[in-house]
Amino acid sequence: MAQKNLLKYILLGLLENEKKTGYDLKKLFETEIGEFWSAKHSQIYLELKRLEEEGYISSETGLFGNKLEKTYYTITDKGQRVLNEWEETPTGELPLNKDEFILKLYFIHDKNDERIQKMLSEQYRLHTSKLSHLKKRMILLFKDEVTRSKNYGHFLILDHAIRREEEYIGWIKQYLQ
Repeated sequence: MAQKNLLKYILLGLLENEKKTGYDLKKLFETEIGEFWSAKHSQIYLELKRLEEEGYISSETGLFGNKLEKTYYTITDKGQRVLNEWEETPTGELPLNKDEFILKLYFIHDKNDERIQKMLSEQYRLHTSKLSHLKKRMILLFKDEVTRSKNYGHFLILDHAIRREEEYIGWIKQYLQ
């Protein structure tokens, strides 16, 4: 099955509430969206161009603020309809998990293979670091019930990521000597 171009919908969603520059969007991929989706700088700008050509977004270039020339992107009514339609469409299938660590484990056949403990130790370090980062983000972004309710979907994603990391760490600990 062909993979959907989800970057289109991500960008439309990020532009839904306020206009943003390409730089603003790139920064969101490095912080917020980067917790569960990635896109390269070049992909973002290429997709912005396509979205504008299709009439899903519009752009305005000019001197803003401290006299820097910037291009701001805004979602159009057509883009909003496409975004709404996508949001209302059931996902229908689970995504394929491409995990190099899991792939490497698959090819280890002996329970006593010395590589297993090294691999598990490294994964333990990586996942505990990620869990710490996610918990800090939760505190920073969702200090109280008001901030949670204003962006509840984001709260749910962050809560899910924290629980996933806690479960993963628990699984690693079970096999780590």
